[in-house]
Amino acid sequence: MPLLWYHFPVSNVETYLFFPPLFTFVLSFFCATAGISGAFLLLPFQVSILGYTAPSVTATNHLFNVIAIPSGVYRYWREKRLYYPLTLLITLGTLPGVIIGYFLRISLFEDLENFKLLVGVVLLIIGIKLFFDILFPKKQVSFTPEPIKTLRFNIWYLKFEYSKQIYTLKNIPLTLTSLIVGIIGGVYGIGGGALMAPILLAFFKIPPYVFAGATLFGTFLTSVLGVIIFILGGIGPDFLLGTLLGIGGLFGIYLGAKFQKKLPQRFIGFLLTLVLLFISYRYILAFFQN
Repeated sequence: MPLLWYHFPVSNVETYLFFPPLFTFVLSFFCATAGISGAFLLLPFQVSILGYTAPSVTATNHLFNVIAIPSGVYRYWREKRLYYPLTLLITLGTLPGVIIGYFLRISLFEDLENFKLLVGVVLLIIGIKLFFDILFPKKQVSFTPEPIKTLRFNIWYLKFEYSKQIYTLKNIPLTLTSLIVGIIGGVYGIGGGALMAPILLAFFKIPPYVFAGATLFGTFLTSVLGVIIFILGGIGPDFLLGTLLGIGGLFGIYLGAKFQKKLPQRFIGFLLTLVLLFISYRYILAFFQN
């Protein structure tokens, strides 16, 4: 066998030891600029490229998030761009949503095909909305090093100023949206950041420079819960493979968070659109292939 070629006994994957972290480094670097970890794209990589088809692949995907995301969250916090009010609102919806989604998965949604089609169509609509926003932008927000200024925050509203613009959010619709994203994430065993980030950009009109840290943090918490749930359910991750994937993601997410401020909002929106259209394509295609 070539040098550094390794067989992972838990997942039955055979590959070079440097390949998983190299892939996740590149993937996470770009995804972190949009407030997502890249776990959505990592799952098909594990299944199609590495040949990891056991049910524990989802738990390994969660483990990747648990190891990789803290570096990006730390970077956003260090730059005072982990906006606590938005993080709180997203977390309040996402965490209970993941728990509800898990129990729905083992009871009502044993057959996910029809549910996949519904989610795929919804994601396609969001992706098209983002695409038209990119083609015909009404207003592009530029990065500013000045911290986000909270003007009002109560049970009903969040009002803040960023880059000399005022944003007013209704808390209940935002938290309910996070709850729905969390439920979807719980059903499929995913963190949910790849769904929440484009929704915040397309419908709540929040710039990525504001929400990136919050969506990453929400994905981290839900993935911690996901790993625990899978282990308690007897489907633990491949810890060695997940750790290698996580190490690559750890450095990629940190650098992606660092360089995000150098990227225009239009580029970040384009990246989110590609991710969303890819996910919707896979879900819709999976329905018609069965």
